[in-house]
Amino acid sequence: MGGHPHNSSEFPPFTLTGLPGLETSQHWMFLLLGTLYIVSIVGNALILFIIKEKQSLHQPMYYFLSMLSVNDLGVSFSTLPTVLATFCFHLRKISFDFCMAQMFFIHFFSFTESGILLVMSFDRYVAICNPLRYATVLTDARVARMGMSVIIRSFCMVFPLPFLLKRLSFCKVNVLSHAYCLHPDLIRLPCGDITINNIFGLFIVISTFGLDSALILISYVLILRSVLAIASWEERLKTLNTCVSHMCAVLIFYVPMVGVSMAARYGRHAPQYVHTLMSLIYLFVPPMLNPVIYSIKTKEIRQRLFKILLGTKF
Repeated sequence: MGGHPHNSSEFPPFTLTGLPGLETSQHWMFLLLGTLYIVSIVGNALILFIIKEKQSLHQPMYYFLSMLSVNDLGVSFSTLPTVLATFCFHLRKISFDFCMAQMFFIHFFSFTESGILLVMSFDRYVAICNPLRYATVLTDARVARMGMSVIIRSFCMVFPLPFLLKRLSFCKVNVLSHAYCLHPDLIRLPCGDITINNIFGLFIVISTFGLDSALILISYVLILRSVLAIASWEERLKTLNTCVSHMCAVLIFYVPMVGVSMAARYGRHAPQYVHTLMSLIYLFVPPMLNPVIYSIKTKEIRQRLFKILLGTKF
């Protein structure tokens, strides 16, 4: 029964969940999430505008930052429709096909963000460990190929997920734990054998998040070794300072992810709203904080941003 494909019309709709046990706080929650959406969308759009307009920022480091901003916009717009419907209009039903599409884009942008953080760490490694070869190693064509490789990898990893779910029978109460569709949430609902889904899910997590985080760690070990070889303490701090923004971006992406995984594994007796809040932090905080961090830590972006906010001519 679990192995036969189905037409999407045979699947009942899913029911989204806001904050279980905190129903009276739903409107306040929407105000908070709405603020995060506005900061994320406006912040990342400004980053893209500044990089596009300022010729001196047309460098590999800022090309990768542009990719990160586009990806963060994708994360925000992927969750916006159902979060808005759930918390603001109390519309909790979502069709199977729309849920599959949302799941695809949320996970696609998550895997892509991990890949972008990896190529950004390679950029920092080359800039610090091989500065004389930076321009020859990170050419525009190579940067474009690296970006396309990240996108293609993410697409190939996520593409099978909806089809693996569609082959199963959904005979339980189709109530989701969040205000959006995630694969770990959806995989709890089918009645058929989900062994293949679990194995493939574990494979893509190890192949993306696991591999990327390990390579990022290795790159920073090599960077640290190169920095420690610098004689001047002041030069060491100056060199490390060029990595602070990226290190913050890595931490705000991977730490909430680890927290969500740990809560799912060891916090089964915790209230459901704890899991929901941690998931919200994982999806909402990185797109909001990334433009803030890079605006504060990058002098060229900070100066341009002040000019825009103060209304002075460029």
